[in-house]
Amino acid sequence: MSKLPDPFAQGMASGWKVHDARALNSSKLSCDVAIIGSGAGGGVTAELLTQAGLKVLIIEEGPLKTSQDFRQNEAEAYATLYQEGGARQTLDRTISILQGRCVGGSTVVNYTTSFRTPDDTLAHWRDELGLKKITSTALQDSFAAMEQRLQIAPWEVPLNRNNSLLEEGLKALGLQSQRIQRNVKGCWNLGSCGMGCPTNAKQSMLVTTIPAALQGGATLLHHLRAERFELGHGRVQQLVARPVAPSGDPVGSPITIQARHYVLAAGGINSPALLLRSDAPDAAGLIGRRTFLHPVAFSAARFDEKVAAWAGAPQTVYCDDFIRRSRLNPGIGFKIEAIPIHPGLASILFGGVGHELMQRFEGYAGTQMLHALLRDGFEPASQGGRVHLNLDGSALLHYPLDEHVTSGFKRAWKAMAEVQFASGAREVLPLHEQAKPYRNPAEAAQAIQQFSKVPHHQGAGSAHVMGGCPMGSSPDQGVVDQGGRHWALDNLSIHDGSVLPTSIGANPQLSIYALAHRFSLELAQHLTHIKAPPTRSETPA
Repeated sequence: MSKLPDPFAQGMASGWKVHDARALNSSKLSCDVAIIGSGAGGGVTAELLTQAGLKVLIIEEGPLKTSQDFRQNEAEAYATLYQEGGARQTLDRTISILQGRCVGGSTVVNYTTSFRTPDDTLAHWRDELGLKKITSTALQDSFAAMEQRLQIAPWEVPLNRNNSLLEEGLKALGLQSQRIQRNVKGCWNLGSCGMGCPTNAKQSMLVTTIPAALQGGATLLHHLRAERFELGHGRVQQLVARPVAPSGDPVGSPITIQARHYVLAAGGINSPALLLRSDAPDAAGLIGRRTFLHPVAFSAARFDEKVAAWAGAPQTVYCDDFIRRSRLNPGIGFKIEAIPIHPGLASILFGGVGHELMQRFEGYAGTQMLHALLRDGFEPASQGGRVHLNLDGSALLHYPLDEHVTSGFKRAWKAMAEVQFASGAREVLPLHEQAKPYRNPAEAAQAIQQFSKVPHHQGAGSAHVMGGCPMGSSPDQGVVDQGGRHWALDNLSIHDGSVLPTSIGANPQLSIYALAHRFSLELAQHLTHIKAPPTRSETPA
């Protein structure tokens, strides 16, 4: 199977307008639409607005890395493709957060897992939160368009052992086992999706919408951090941005960008932080609040056979039997999936240090890893976290691991252990500071029940950041309306996961694609039917 071509190699040679902001000569730029962020929301928006004939400028804080830079090396990937070098954490350091920071954002490093927004999530938004326009029917065309655009389809290749063991365990317990769709084309089944796809098979924004936007005349500036909006008369007057080094440290002088319209797509955490730095209108006090993470609990299982959990498509099987409240699951719900474990990640997810960690690594080749995504934001007790600003203006997220979450972790560890033993595991090790390897379900259940609920003992993680700038049916219930338009700033929209009013209850990339698609079609129609004020073009050639 041949490697798909790198669209940037040919495109930049043909004259695409791609610039490292550190080498930019202009200090004042103008455009029709400035898009801040190039991930799932920003990438979709850039393509559609460019197709509408608008002059689009894409602003990305991270570096431009393409398939020639993706060497299946964890140390390189975490340092160059992730927020804070892969070390982003909540304020009290109890939850590790993996989030992309590069051209293409998290779509470059996710596991290709693609779910439509669950119907019951949309029903909750409609019935409990008043979002009457964001329904399955309203999003149907956008889901279909993005699935076609990004090659989202069932994965027909035989499962790797990491996922087939999950499927076998679920079936042995009489639980529902379902397959996951993936956004890939000509996938080599390598299993290194989290380090950037070296074959360009993953249909991320890096190889789809951003190249299309650039081919259509858009401009991309990377290594450029959006610092603040300057506001006046109910509008964004200009954006102040600053070039940054790969480390994130500011370099050079500020750059100001004037646009007819601004689209904020910097993701959960960074989007609300930018609004906070800008003193954006917030009469209801909603900016940065109700930020959700799908807090994740992990469970490792050792088998007598080789599992090779680092190889093959990372996530292809899931179970939703525990996602909703029921007799089976009386508290916060969770989705069970398998995840890949490359050595660097395994050194964290196995827990322990020194000799204890070495012993756990002795079973590395025969270890399977499951995780449970907690569905936060649906109960009164589940208010999520809050984005704050550090003294230097950088973003901080406080997300308390309270009784509601830690009780969910215990139920999730117990459920995952039962599944792993049912599939033939010799021993199971939940990721908790007090955990040891357990030999049977009863032993595991008894120990899990006694685990402390001290936040730093939980071993929690997240790869999904949602909320912080939620949609609302009125200004007192949301930062943006149901079209992604800011309620108080006439020329600002938000097209990313921060607009989600709860978590999704499933990996959110397709939800963000679909919302950005819907929002962008409405925005394009609006911008192409209003008279453009005269502007002086200083966008770099």
